[in-house]
Amino acid sequence: MAQRIIIAGGGLGGLSLALALKQALGAGHDVVLADPVLAQPGRADGRAYAISAAGRRMFAALGVWGAMAGGAQPITEMIVTDSKTRDVVRPGYLTFANRGTDDGVDREPFAHMVLSRGINQVLTAACRGAGVTLRPVSVSGVAADQDAATVDYADGERQRAALVVAADGARSRLREGAGIGWVGWDYGQSGIVATIAHDRPHGGRAIEHFLPAGPFAVLPLPDDAQIGHQSSIVWTEATGDAQTLLSLQPDDFLDELEIRFGLQLGALRLASAPKAYPLSFGIARRFIAPRLALLGDAAHVIHPIAGQGLNLGLKDAASLAQAVVDAARLGLDVGTGASLAPYQAARRFDTVAMGVVTDGLNRLFSNDVTPVRLARDLGLGLVDRMPGLKAMFMREAAGNSTRQPRLLRGEAV
Repeated sequence: MAQRIIIAGGGLGGLSLALALKQALGAGHDVVLADPVLAQPGRADGRAYAISAAGRRMFAALGVWGAMAGGAQPITEMIVTDSKTRDVVRPGYLTFANRGTDDGVDREPFAHMVLSRGINQVLTAACRGAGVTLRPVSVSGVAADQDAATVDYADGERQRAALVVAADGARSRLREGAGIGWVGWDYGQSGIVATIAHDRPHGGRAIEHFLPAGPFAVLPLPDDAQIGHQSSIVWTEATGDAQTLLSLQPDDFLDELEIRFGLQLGALRLASAPKAYPLSFGIARRFIAPRLALLGDAAHVIHPIAGQGLNLGLKDAASLAQAVVDAARLGLDVGTGASLAPYQAARRFDTVAMGVVTDGLNRLFSNDVTPVRLARDLGLGLVDRMPGLKAMFMREAAGNSTRQPRLLRGEAV
């Protein structure tokens, strides 16, 4: 039974889902990806993403990791510090490393850093090659009935579909139109992101400095022929302070950056203009509705303190693809509640758990209360001395949980 699936939103989650569905379902099913940004093939927002080991296996199973790997930097070590902003010395309280030791930890890198531009271009080209219908127009509305959903596009065209996937971001109009509630709050923080050039190689090391205003992450990027050695930063500040920092002259901004970044990698230069993104927490009360499934930021938004936002979206895509393909292969209607229930069951608890963890970490570390600092530093030190507990944290960071969909295990859906 041929069925049409329309995905509203051309971000990384939507692109990954479209490719997975089309590869698995073939020509008998029409997979449509709709988003105005598809008219901008070279689009990029300047951000870099940490792709977990499970995400890498998913992209390998989809046949696209080879094209991404040339622009990917493996993270082989992660150091966590906790200090005041102007402390000259920042001792490492916790270190995670994949260096071939005999501690039983998986030897593959637990993450790769990849620029958003590279992922977008590769996934868009793969979707086009697989036969996904790419429509550079937004979905303006969805009306569901017992048999199908009617989708209205912004250009006035209308289509019927068995299933619509809302991958249209945290302020999803399709989620609101379906009457799905949203629980969330603003952190009053913004994340400043930029690419920083430096004189010395980073050696694949990522550093997370916990500072009173919030975490300051230095994430390794692959060397660039023109820029040289480079890293990405995610710098958390109160929103007002972030805007003040962005208004500084470049040299003054670099002075503030050096205070937090340090000079262990030599002289610093801005390789991209810094931008600030507001930080918030949010989760949908339901991930499915009649003929509709939420994906990525339309379903959940978390603090970037653990670098898991994109990986949650990839888990969504892998889980939803598996639920839809399993239903289609049984000849079932892929848009019914029964077909979509496994997706919600697989993703709801995991998402809430990750949201609680990241929210708690941000509240714990974004302050300068001395007793709290002493307690958390003691906790970090204890974890660093417990190989079994460290291995568990590394498995979670890599996405190597015991129950995960086939794509995240590197298997075809």
